[in-house]
Amino acid sequence: MSFAVRRNRETLLRDYYDPVSGVKRQKSLGPRSSETEATAERFAAGKEQAAARLSDAKDALRRQAGVNRVLRLGRVPDIAARVVRELEDAGLLGRGVRVLGTNALFAYEAAAGVHFASDVMTTEDIDILFHARAKLRFAAEEGVQDRTLMSLLRKADATFEKTGAAFQAWNASGYLVDLIRPVRTPPWREDRSSISADPSDLNAVEIEGLLWHESAPPFESVAIDAKGFPVRLVVPDPRAFAVHKLWLSRKIDRNPLKRRRDEAQARAVAALTGRYLTHLPFEDAPLKSFPKTLVEAAAPLFA
Repeated sequence: MSFAVRRNRETLLRDYYDPVSGVKRQKSLGPRSSETEATAERFAAGKEQAAARLSDAKDALRRQAGVNRVLRLGRVPDIAARVVRELEDAGLLGRGVRVLGTNALFAYEAAAGVHFASDVMTTEDIDILFHARAKLRFAAEEGVQDRTLMSLLRKADATFEKTGAAFQAWNASGYLVDLIRPVRTPPWREDRSSISADPSDLNAVEIEGLLWHESAPPFESVAIDAKGFPVRLVVPDPRAFAVHKLWLSRKIDRNPLKRRRDEAQARAVAALTGRYLTHLPFEDAPLKSFPKTLVEAAAPLFA
């Protein structure tokens, strides 16, 4: 808030970002008076208090992050955590996009309080599942220039560039980000393929089987990144993850190395869910989007 001259009189103005366009705007709260002066004073005092509390919270967070590093609790790769935080800050995480693939395992193990074996956790990329039918809305504080996935990735790491594939970006270290979406049935039903309307932004590639994930319940957990800081992950339900991975492991046309890893991940997540996440029983309701035969095939893994 600030006082400024408008139409030859001093007026109290409030700055805000339009939630639809992201354009910065101002709203008049009335001419200078004892009431508007009191409003401005309350705002300034509140802003100062909030800044002090934020500073104290950041100090506490940094101290705890140091403890987490000493205890080796950090599991989420730093670059993955930075990408996810940008999606979170932009208001997209869990509201149009989810984290898929191996990085989802960090959410499951954090919720269960255990660690998976390293052979099922190694990854050099992150898959972002785009819900093309979701009503995406960037956070109000985001400027118009930040309303693309590529701009968010560059905020996480300035070296991110698009690869030769329209759905993929990578940074200078070779870390890959893939934007993926389900194959629609029937195929002539068109959906959005990009988070933004910018033609230079990433365009999601259609992948078979993701429609099951899109319809499955979300699962969220707070994990710890490699630097010891918390990161919220929104991923598919672990039961859906295991069923999908088991299906992938039995696809004849899939790379044999990936098939073996898919099965290992399916078994690991199913075992963790059955033993530690007992509030998520293996039942039909959360898996209604999957073919019954796939659900029945995965049931023994949860026993």
